Amino acid sequence: MYPKLFEIGPVPIYSYGLMLGIAFLVGSSLLTKELRRNGMDENMGVMITFLSLIGGIVGSKLFYIIEEWNFGSGEPLSSFFTVSTIFSPSGLTFYGGLILAIVLVLIYCKVKDIPVLKLFDMMSPSAAIGYSIARIGCHLSGDGDYGIPVNGTFWEFLGYSYSKGTVPTHEGVLVHPTPVYETVVTFFIFLFLWRNRAKYKTSGIIFAYFLILSGIERFLVEIIRLNPRIIFGLSQAQIISVIMIIGGLYLLKIKKSEEKKLTEA
Repeated sequence: MYPKLFEIGPVPIYSYGLMLGIAFLVGSSLLTKELRRNGMDENMGVMITFLSLIGGIVGSKLFYIIEEWNFGSGEPLSSFFTVSTIFSPSGLTFYGGLILAIVLVLIYCKVKDIPVLKLFDMMSPSAAIGYSIARIGCHLSGDGDYGIPVNGTFWEFLGYSYSKGTVPTHEGVLVHPTPVYETVVTFFIFLFLWRNRAKYKTSGIIFAYFLILSGIERFLVEIIRLNPRIIFGLSQAQIISVIMIIGGLYLLKIKKSEEKKLTEA
């Protein structure tokens, strides 16, 4: 485990923060290329990336705090709003960040009169590769995103110890390294989205695929994660995943129909 990679003078460089920074740089670069390819102002990429960064960090932290308050320790909500909790490198919930980032980008689109689905299509590959890189940070920091123990099971050969992580496992306990699984799967999701980004004339199809594939990926990995179950044996992330999948399928059906009409015209 390498929660802290090195120090520059008195400033510590944490693995998760570094990977998060790389994720947004890569995502911003790809989004800028997509804006340029679509004949749009590529300078918007910086602002959109900034809004996504702010929404991603603030939303994921707030979502985590609310989740822990509801389903965790049972402590008063105010007890989570401490300096150590807010600025901790652990405790970042992806869907909270995604939701707030989408809200901020929607507001930006409204103000700038930008076609929402067209922009979301361009952002989808960036979001996928950004998530993939960020999960490397989760693995290096051992921030609690790992899975259930595998000691004594068939899957023990895949097991990994996060005993030195920011949210450590017990010494000798091997768990599913789910951040590694997600890094690999979401990288292939990125490849699929990137290779098909120019295939369709109808806006919304690439974004629909992003919702479906990301939702399926997260739903499946939650099966071996340690998150609390809320209803019907599903975790909070799985419930949101189901909503993403259903919404993506509905959007895909509508937009595929529009695409068929365009190709037949």
